[in-house]
Amino acid sequence: MLRASARHILVDTEEQCLTLKQQIETGEDFEAIAKEHSNCPSKAQGGALGSFGRGQMVQEFDEVVFSADLHKVQGPVKTQFGYHLVEVTARSE
Repeated sequence: MLRASARHILVDTEEQCLTLKQQIETGEDFEAIAKEHSNCPSKAQGGALGSFGRGQMVQEFDEVVFSADLHKVQGPVKTQFGYHLVEVTARSE
């Protein structure tokens, strides 16, 4: 079964999502930004969601996690919860 590990940052607006993505791309720490800005309880772990299988997350999130390059910040990804920045940290068969 295909599994992945990822971390994310969840915010309310696409604009905020893009601003945070730019900060990460210019060298700011993903974990620190997640702890400060994310609306998800996972922010306590720096946005880490742990390991999960295909279909366990909402569809838009699932599609990114199981197709994106590892260790590259993806997003904004819009779901019913808001806008996410997603980084896939591992994937295995």
